[in-house]
Amino acid sequence: MTTTPTPARRHTVVDSPYGPLTLVATDGVLAGLYMTGQRHRPPEETFGARDPGPFAETVRQLDAYFAGDLTAFDLPLHLDGTPFQRSVWAELRRIPYGETRSYGELAERLGKPGASRAVGLANGKNPVGIIVPCHRVIGASGGLTGYGGGLERKQRLLAFERGTDDAVPALF
Repeated sequence: MTTTPTPARRHTVVDSPYGPLTLVATDGVLAGLYMTGQRHRPPEETFGARDPGPFAETVRQLDAYFAGDLTAFDLPLHLDGTPFQRSVWAELRRIPYGETRSYGELAERLGKPGASRAVGLANGKNPVGIIVPCHRVIGASGGLTGYGGGLERKQRLLAFERGTDDAVPALF
């Protein structure tokens, strides 16, 4: 009987304008970016040993993003999820910086026009927030709807990308 080796997991915590971010890598590839208090955040013991080594490029790109110098991330990702979830997360990465899409629009783009609720559920399980920009998804009416990192963070991220961040008070 052959056993599959357990993937090596490592993590680090970095500061951001939106509070501490926990970065998790599986076999050296970014697999998670979690905010404090985030819904669907895995238990800390699953993150592996603390080691900033695998995250130099992720931190560099996050710093450039938060400085307003980067509008699209170019990082390899290890995204664990169902095929449908991965298709939603791929579609999220196609939403341009500073723009939004509704859950229904994403469902249409995926060829599943009746699946806006399923898109919302997959969006909520996105393991790599900010980099896979689930904050850019809004309700059909244009209003802010659920966000695993909290609606305040979602509002601030959208305002930041639109260049109006100074109008939204810092909460973290």
